[in-house]
Amino acid sequence: MRSILISDKKQKITDVYSAALIADLRRRAALDEGVYSREEILATPERFADVEYLFSTWGMPAFTEEEIELCFPNLKCVFYAAGSVQKFARPFLEKGIKVFSAWAANAVPVAEYTLAQILLANKGYYFTSRVMSQGEHRQAKQLAACYPGNYGERVGLLGVGMIGSLVAEMLKDYRLEVLAFDPFLSDEKAKRLNVKKASLDEIFSTCRVVSNHLANNEQTVGMLNGGLFASMMPYATFINTGRGAQVVEEDLARVLGEREDLTAILDVTYPEPPVEGHPFYSLPNCILTPHIAGSMGNETHRMAEYMAEEWERYTKGEQTRYEVTLSMLATMA
Repeated sequence: MRSILISDKKQKITDVYSAALIADLRRRAALDEGVYSREEILATPERFADVEYLFSTWGMPAFTEEEIELCFPNLKCVFYAAGSVQKFARPFLEKGIKVFSAWAANAVPVAEYTLAQILLANKGYYFTSRVMSQGEHRQAKQLAACYPGNYGERVGLLGVGMIGSLVAEMLKDYRLEVLAFDPFLSDEKAKRLNVKKASLDEIFSTCRVVSNHLANNEQTVGMLNGGLFASMMPYATFINTGRGAQVVEEDLARVLGEREDLTAILDVTYPEPPVEGHPFYSLPNCILTPHIAGSMGNETHRMAEYMAEEWERYTKGEQTRYEVTLSMLATMA
């Protein structure tokens, strides 16, 4: 048995894999010293012929099926200590190599961030704090009366994959009505999550807060357009922790400019960050955060630990929890 760490962003490995965990994997999984890049592997592919397990995170390089066959003829599994595997997984899966992702670990901080934003949005935090900070106490109080708070209000979730499902679970602790748009959402799962299946039109036009967690694929690019944003309720909020490409951002910027009552909280954009001079920077009702919803700081260690635990389950012949299949790529973010 032999394992290696692989990433084209080598610093990410030491950010995500703690020194203690690396030491443990060297002892138990015959992990090599150091971190290998795609360039280093392709330069001397014969050195990796006996590798059975890859451990990676952000910066995992993509390989073609031919390159995988050349470099990793004995590879069994890829353990990816991060979220989306869309950029690299398919060729490995086509070769019959198992891919595991820490999407569940990365989902936790995204769901926590989303929950916090939903609760603050329903209280009118963003609009009222902006006005209050300008010294307009009376106007701020008047604006506060326009928001419903967090009792009995409607919240819309776009996409009910791992992250959307976790947000729905967290929202069960609050007296909120949750609507969900997801073509793959079964009636059984909707009932378990206590959500009502709904169309995009219904969610945007009837929910006070709309949060995007759609899968990241060609079908969802540009799905969220100006017509939907223009239909939003008075004093509604749109949250995006999914992908910027799913939003027609020119439309969103135009609608935000026309309706100061709306608020957009964007942790992701396309491109990321927005280009210099983009309207998002000057619109007072557009809140930008630097892609902080996902795992950051010590939160990233959770992802590596999930993958180490998954490796142990796999090698012991136990039921694994976070395997990614070809069919899942159609619905995963």
